[in-house]
Amino acid sequence: MKKIALGLLATAIIATTTAQAATQSPRLRGELTQGINHAGLPNQLKSPVRGLPAPTVAISDLKTIPTVLVPANKSASVMMDVTLMDEFLDDIAPNARHYPTNFPSRTAEYVAKENIKYLSDWIEPLATAPDASIDVLLRAAKINGMARNMNIGTDYTLRASAHMQKALQVDPNNAEANFLLGMMLSETGAFKEGRKYLDKAASLGFVEAEQSIAQADLLSDNKSAALKRLRDLAAKNPNNAQIAEQIRLVESGNFYIWSIADNNLNIKSIEQ
Repeated sequence: MKKIALGLLATAIIATTTAQAATQSPRLRGELTQGINHAGLPNQLKSPVRGLPAPTVAISDLKTIPTVLVPANKSASVMMDVTLMDEFLDDIAPNARHYPTNFPSRTAEYVAKENIKYLSDWIEPLATAPDASIDVLLRAAKINGMARNMNIGTDYTLRASAHMQKALQVDPNNAEANFLLGMMLSETGAFKEGRKYLDKAASLGFVEAEQSIAQADLLSDNKSAALKRLRDLAAKNPNNAQIAEQIRLVESGNFYIWSIADNNLNIKSIEQ
């Protein structure tokens, strides 16, 4: 099976999969999951019709990515195709994963919001199912956490909190689940409540949790502690350019270590 996802700017992504099981997938970027059936109609790409101009089709920026399937429930009787969802979340993570958000333009922010609202509503029935998998819960938590950061609405904040806590019930030692809840709590000012989750995530090797602790220290007027943590983290991760930039921001008097511009966005509109 091949999935062709066509986006704006004549961009195409071809995803391949060997699994033939029924899957659930959000409809992003006008993706085509079935071949085009001409059903007796002339295919102008192969046989031009007399009197009609032959269309010219060009696709640029072609890349092949593997289809990613994850269990939607604990028994894996339902699978979820997260290929394009994960790509979207990774794309906007530098802009929306932390509060305050940082988008290069209102247009980019608007399109991101529309995608996030759509994905949140799409995944909600799967995430609220009694047997929701950790894979679904983490993605629902990330999507709704971004919605909270973008001030889309209180419903999304409640969803984010519920999915993060449910993920920890399913897997108490999941580093990302601990990080997500700790990050959200600390970034809303609940530093003490969030710190225990961030500490646990950090103890499990989640580097971003250490960075969030530094951010919490900074907002708690403990700049020296924030700088020490970041410098220690930089020593352990000498090739991490983001941490080096965060140290520079703190040293220059900035109170938000995530306010690093990232304009390399490739967001497409959702299918209408």
